[in-house]
Amino acid sequence: MEQHLICLDLDGTLLNSKQEITPLTKKVIEILQAQGHKFIISTGRPYRASQIYYNALNLDTPIVNFNGAFVHHPCDMNFKTFHETLDLDVSRDIFAKIPHLNIKNIVAEIKDRVFLHYHDEYLFEGFSMGNPIIKIGDLLDSIQEPPTTILIQAEEKEIPNIYKHFDEIYADHLEHRRWGAPFPVIEIVKKGINKAVGVKLCHEYLNIKQENVIAFGDEDNDNEMIRYAGTGVAMGNAIDELKTIANHVTDTNNEDGIAKFLIQYFNLEV
Repeated sequence: MEQHLICLDLDGTLLNSKQEITPLTKKVIEILQAQGHKFIISTGRPYRASQIYYNALNLDTPIVNFNGAFVHHPCDMNFKTFHETLDLDVSRDIFAKIPHLNIKNIVAEIKDRVFLHYHDEYLFEGFSMGNPIIKIGDLLDSIQEPPTTILIQAEEKEIPNIYKHFDEIYADHLEHRRWGAPFPVIEIVKKGINKAVGVKLCHEYLNIKQENVIAFGDEDNDNEMIRYAGTGVAMGNAIDELKTIANHVTDTNNEDGIAKFLIQYFNLEV
């Protein structure tokens, strides 16, 4: 069988509800790696919060972070790092206006620096993974350079109004996507940036055909990646929209969905 590239979202996909990679999933990945297939992580998380899983899987490939806004290769310094940031003026406009839309918090990230508009122990703990530099305070004062991403935390009932605001004012400048558990937030990245952009960079670098790309996901930030892959697979716990556009639906992230699909697809004996 030709070499394949398997793209793994983290939260709600590769990781179960305990934020773990199950033994069966890890074993299946090791078998396929031994056969010459490649795996990448493609996530909304920054690298510092996904490095632990990159190392656990013994990966030697590029990694897609911030939903495609940052792609680099931890093992190859010759890989040309891809980093697309938001426009600073647009970002500052968001910092000025969004707090008036009944949000709970705004978080801006610039690579491994995290800026929280309001102090929040839950978010502070969640975004402290990997020991970034964290600053709390008015983002209009804190942010002096273009951010990689902006995250908005709000009550579910406020989401439609925030989306409407984004689409009316910033449609030409940014993309917005939802994260799932454990941090349900709206992530904002530069217009035209998504996971498919990162996956394309990776499969071309690895010289693997697009038709041999398999992608797993569960949320709307996986939408473009699932569409782009030769084989797009939605998890059993995925949102309905993703299940509709995917080529296949597998079991949930708590039921070894990735492992079960790959065992069948590659006809493995485990």
